[in-house]
Amino acid sequence: MKDISAKIQQLKKEKKAIILAHNYQRPEVQEIADYIGDSIELSRKAMQEQDAEIIVFSAVDFMAQSAAILNPTKKVLLPTLGARCPMAQMLTVDEIKRAKKLHPNAPVVVYVNTLAEAKAESDICCTSANAVEVVNSLDADTILFGPDRNLAEYTAEKTGKKIIPLPEWGFCPTHLLFQPEDVTIIKQQHPDAVVMVHPECSAEMRKTADFIGSTSKMCKYAKESTAKTFIVGTEDGILYRLRKENPDKKFIIAYDGAVCPNMKLTTLDRIYVSLKEEKYEVKVPKAVAEKARVALERMFQVKS
Repeated sequence: MKDISAKIQQLKKEKKAIILAHNYQRPEVQEIADYIGDSIELSRKAMQEQDAEIIVFSAVDFMAQSAAILNPTKKVLLPTLGARCPMAQMLTVDEIKRAKKLHPNAPVVVYVNTLAEAKAESDICCTSANAVEVVNSLDADTILFGPDRNLAEYTAEKTGKKIIPLPEWGFCPTHLLFQPEDVTIIKQQHPDAVVMVHPECSAEMRKTADFIGSTSKMCKYAKESTAKTFIVGTEDGILYRLRKENPDKKFIIAYDGAVCPNMKLTTLDRIYVSLKEEKYEVKVPKAVAEKARVALERMFQVKS
């Protein structure tokens, strides 16, 4: 593993490449990444790297698409074509168009966990870190929001606005695995533990939480909190970063099986081959990219 890591580092220098890794990536992938974060953090980093010619996006399809949209002059590589987000597939262009006809005055907010074509049909994008701020920034009481129903519900609770989920039952298969009963059992062994939960979790799971937030906000909260033990309700890849940044604190996953198989498809071997051969370049049709870019840039203009 050290040998392949060294080869990747050498290739990065030769090809003027940077590696971006989502918080859910394997520990060894996080170790060789130039930047680690959630989707909005990585999108911003991709835009700021003026000297890089190649971006290797260690995550899933929609994130690499966003990087390609925001960096049209750079080559964006997705190390494995199989790394697709199932939730992103749930919101289709036809679904958005049907909803627009039914609610012509309602702006369309799409979670960045969507494919480029869906972003192109939206008014503005959001992430789990800024969904509340994005919805509050809109001069409308009714919002079309997709594809995650749980994030839509959470945002409705925080904004007081009517939010119509697109589709009606969009969800993240990994976050739906978390159940409040599991938290109850862990709390019996660790009564002082603080519960951190991602807003993609169910309403019942969110009720168990002391803190609800995106992965980046979880990392910030854990670092600033005086608590010593945390129960974590999001994909288990985040544990590596949390433990590394907080060696004096304990982090327990709320459910051991909470692993996103798509995020874990990225390996060092696949990164090496992708970068060496510059294969699996992410390309978005120009007309789609231009419209999607508008929605993404509007998101960046919202203060959060």
